[in-house]
Amino acid sequence: MTGALAPAFADRLHEDGLAVLSPVDAGEVLEQYRSAGLRAACCMLDPWYNKGVGGTRDDYVEYIAGLLQQAGAVADHVYLWGFPEIVARFVDLVPAGMQLTAWLTWFYKNNPSVIRGWRSAQMACLHLSWPGARLYPEHFLNEAQLEKQREGKLRYIPGPTSVIEEPLLVGFVGRREQTGHPAQKPVAVFDKLLRMVTEAGDLVIDPMCGSGTTGAAAHASGRLAILSDVDSSYVSLVEQRLNVKRIPPNGLLGGPQIGRTMDA
Repeated sequence: MTGALAPAFADRLHEDGLAVLSPVDAGEVLEQYRSAGLRAACCMLDPWYNKGVGGTRDDYVEYIAGLLQQAGAVADHVYLWGFPEIVARFVDLVPAGMQLTAWLTWFYKNNPSVIRGWRSAQMACLHLSWPGARLYPEHFLNEAQLEKQREGKLRYIPGPTSVIEEPLLVGFVGRREQTGHPAQKPVAVFDKLLRMVTEAGDLVIDPMCGSGTTGAAAHASGRLAILSDVDSSYVSLVEQRLNVKRIPPNGLLGGPQIGRTMDA
């Protein structure tokens, strides 16, 4: 493997378990990771949904498909978030060599609605992975199942369901967790995603980190996380929420290896 991370950056990541970059475009920073020879266990992609907050762009599908290609080049597992009607467009755009591991659903009942008729009570998340990328369903075993596993009597590992039920962070629900971000998701949702594809000490990257929920979930469970976002106000929000200081994105290269090797 050629390329590496700058010593100051690597030190910050190991000491704090978190690193947040100064504002940078998702595609640009993913290319920097690739150039640095970085290999993460997981890449979280939670882009704006091309309507409402975040604006629109005519080449949205092509843009996100390109990010999937870049994410797959630096991570064993990739998650892509969106409303079902948006995420569905990318089922047939999985990067060559990767596979669609699961269509996941985040289900919530407390969605406030200002329109009449049908209203969404779910969001979707595509889980893409490389063949052979490890899953960790054992992270979801209860105490009785763990005891049976220790005794050699657990006949199969059930793992979690593909539907995650957690309420929206709205009103008084999850008030302590709320940051004011318009599309913030609960840490409990991201925690399940990360536990399925990583173990303690693994590296997670999120180039569209918003309020930093990926970092909060990773830090709480002993994972390492590198976060970035193109919006300066969101980077400031992450700094305040996670008590970290931003690092210039051009300070990535030139030091020791972090994360997994390319052939791990």
